[in-house]
Amino acid sequence: MRHAALITITTGLLALAAAPAHAEPRSAYVTLVLEAFAAKVECPGTDVAYQDLVQKAQEMHQPDGTTEAVRKAIAYMLTGGKMGERGDDELNKEVALAVQSTDFDQKRLGMEAWCETAKPTLAGFIRSKK
Repeated sequence: MRHAALITITTGLLALAAAPAHAEPRSAYVTLVLEAFAAKVECPGTDVAYQDLVQKAQEMHQPDGTTEAVRKAIAYMLTGGKMGERGDDELNKEVALAVQSTDFDQKRLGMEAWCETAKPTLAGFIRSKK
């Protein structure tokens, strides 16, 4: 019985290893984009490296256009619909969760500490303004 279970587990692990790469959860990418734009707004002298966010989306196997859809959904939510475009329900939920999480971290750490913590985490997606 143990031998059969071990073979089943080993076969399952081999199947997972051989499976093609799957997209990482979009929610992780949404949080990354939100934090990059939050750093641009909240951290003095910081700008967003938009093309690097597009490249990251590709690396995470997100569909084409994800970066722009996320950016528009974030703008829509944070401006009360005055800018951007409303995303689909799932994207709106992901943006809302990312906003809550980021707001919580900013309040917990304080904005100055959050900026210092965010800079290394977001390296490559934000840069100093020139």
